[in-house]
Amino acid sequence: MGGCTRNSQVLSQGIPAINPRSDMEIISNTVFSITDAALAKLNQTASNEKIDFSTTYLRVAVVPGGCSGLTYDLGWDTHKQPTDSEISTSNFTVIIDPRSVAYLEGTVLDFSDGLEGKGFHFENPQAIRNCACGESFGL
Repeated sequence: MGGCTRNSQVLSQGIPAINPRSDMEIISNTVFSITDAALAKLNQTASNEKIDFSTTYLRVAVVPGGCSGLTYDLGWDTHKQPTDSEISTSNFTVIIDPRSVAYLEGTVLDFSDGLEGKGFHFENPQAIRNCACGESFGL
């Protein structure tokens, strides 16, 4: 699904997002939000990969790495931990581990297939710096 991917899950705790972009339709107004474009691409990818949503989650995480110190991890995961937060979409559940929640607060996941960079993009209002390749960030 992009540069920094692995099997994972996504989260939500019902906390309002910090300044979500007003020009995007989003699936959830919580700690972590997904635009319609990203949701459509995730559903298409899941269909192509024959993902069974009854046993598989989309995990979103922040892990050490990259030029700026932290990188996003986005991928399918079949193991939900009791401490994971979750966001339900119309088709699947996103899960996020407790450590990543603080880093992701207010983040919007978007997808673009334009000339300026095709793929999933995380718009994180907490990121102080981003690397030139767009794969990592720092707080």
